Amino acid sequence: MDFKTWRHVFKLDPAKEITDGHLERICRSGTDAILIGGSDNVTLDNVLELTERIQIYNLPIVMEVSTIDSVAPGFDYYFIPTVLNSDDPQWIKGFHHQAIKEYGEILEWDEMVAEGYCILNADCKAAKLTGAKTDLSADDVVAYARLAEHFFRLPIFYLEYSGIYGDMELAGKVKEVLDETRMFYGGGIDSADKARAALAAADTIVVGNIIYENIEKAIETVEAVAETAD
Repeated sequence: MDFKTWRHVFKLDPAKEITDGHLERICRSGTDAILIGGSDNVTLDNVLELTERIQIYNLPIVMEVSTIDSVAPGFDYYFIPTVLNSDDPQWIKGFHHQAIKEYGEILEWDEMVAEGYCILNADCKAAKLTGAKTDLSADDVVAYARLAEHFFRLPIFYLEYSGIYGDMELAGKVKEVLDETRMFYGGGIDSADKARAALAAADTIVVGNIIYENIEKAIETVEAVAETAD
């Protein structure tokens, strides 16, 4: 169940609808884990409703915390994003400090996993929400990866293109400089070929939007990852 062994993760947005049939296919696909998270309209009610539907499948379930009010008990991990390429301190450490101030005495620290985010799609909701600076050179991005591993000692560096397929050459350069920090890649993985290419440039790939657009293509990404293991 250790997140450091995961290669494929499906990301489900609690604000989006998914049928029971499609959810079952996602959970029985062979993916390593289910990540629950979104940029807007994430509430405690829709998080709890989606989590209850997933729990019957005995998969690791992760909550990626975007708002304090939507945090619910019962997850295997809580991924806590810190947006390294944001100039807004709220998204780097502000909300985190607020949450720890409120819940620090009852937190299970072994379940908390900090993610060093680098968001590179200027048009995505996450970039606009966090004020991420996306016009970065390759050297900038590599430096953020090194910052995540060697300065902040973060367990995950997440290269996020959110909605578009990113630069796999750049992703590969980032992976090359990471030793202990695990590299996650997310964005635009909507086919088996893109899944294979993204996994070659990262340790773990996160597949999200295609679940709601084409369930067959979503399942193919899991199969593609399984083939690389063979």
